[in-house]
Amino acid sequence: MKGGVLLAGIATLAGTMIGAGILGMPYAISKSGFLVGLLFILFLGLINLNMHLYLGEVSLRTKGDHQLTGYAEKYLGKTGKYIMLFSVIFGIYSALIAYLIAEGQSLSFILFENLNASFYLTLLFFIFACLFVFLGLDAVKKEVSIGVISLIVIVVIIALFFIPKIDSINLSYMGDNFSDLVFPYGVVFFAMLGYSALPELKQELKKNEKLMKKCIIWGTLIPIILYILFTFVILGFMGKSTPEIATFSLGKLPTLLGVVGMLNAFIILSTALKDTYHLDLKLNKILSFALACFIPLIIFLIVYFFNFGSFVTFLELSGGISGGITGILALLMLYKAKKEGDRKPEYSMPLPIWIMVFLTILFMLGIIYVLVF
Repeated sequence: MKGGVLLAGIATLAGTMIGAGILGMPYAISKSGFLVGLLFILFLGLINLNMHLYLGEVSLRTKGDHQLTGYAEKYLGKTGKYIMLFSVIFGIYSALIAYLIAEGQSLSFILFENLNASFYLTLLFFIFACLFVFLGLDAVKKEVSIGVISLIVIVVIIALFFIPKIDSINLSYMGDNFSDLVFPYGVVFFAMLGYSALPELKQELKKNEKLMKKCIIWGTLIPIILYILFTFVILGFMGKSTPEIATFSLGKLPTLLGVVGMLNAFIILSTALKDTYHLDLKLNKILSFALACFIPLIIFLIVYFFNFGSFVTFLELSGGISGGITGILALLMLYKAKKEGDRKPEYSMPLPIWIMVFLTILFMLGIIYVLVF
């Protein structure tokens, strides 16, 4: 029984992380070169593993069910709540728009070998995904567990097939200038984010809270390993010619990787946003569902018809800006929760002041970089 709960918990976090990020990461890293990109994956992966553990501890120190905005209000007051609300909404909507763009293009590529039907297939995907969001967390758990296992299998199959075709020259070059070298930051940071899944994870693990730490560690490490393997194969095969949606360079079957991954992430993030509106802003369930699902669709329509931004643009915005703001607030929340929490947590993470200062500066520099460059 606990094995199934553990697997579902790992799948929730891993499924949130492995979405559009895995598709955009090879393109972003193709600008800097694989070795520089590998350092970004390892460095930001380690940082976000710690951030996931920090937010997990915040949830375990707090009685009741909340989303990130609820925890921010409890520990940082109304100001913290509204800053977190902006960060969560901005980040999730940016991610959902990226998923809608890439999902339609991926399905059109698979079915018709061109992008002509992208718009209509995006609408079809939207209807299917929102059905799961409407049905709730139990339906989500079953779909996501299957989806994450499918993703792992697909990545391994891709690696086995394409590793013999790798050219070492494609893995040895480096970016030509500073802009190229730091280009992967926003997309890689986005791919590492699982913040919004952690409140959902706590709800899933009711009466099994001792599994939280293990779920977070494995739910973060599995995507990192897959990212490294996937990026190694794609860049080794395509090099600087890697397209924005990486699987297009490999053919139809590998593109299913993106279809499954983005479906998982779209469902989990939409569910988290729906719960934010319902649990933390006290809106009714129907209105919460509508705001979570239909606002991204409306923005997507505007982006599509007026050609505002691209797939990678929205990944960078979500990762660099929302990830940075949420990270800073999470550090402050844990600092306060260690003093004011109303529940004894199942685990506790050290949080020295130098770590708080270092990570805060890092997140602020990331926000500035995405806004400026």
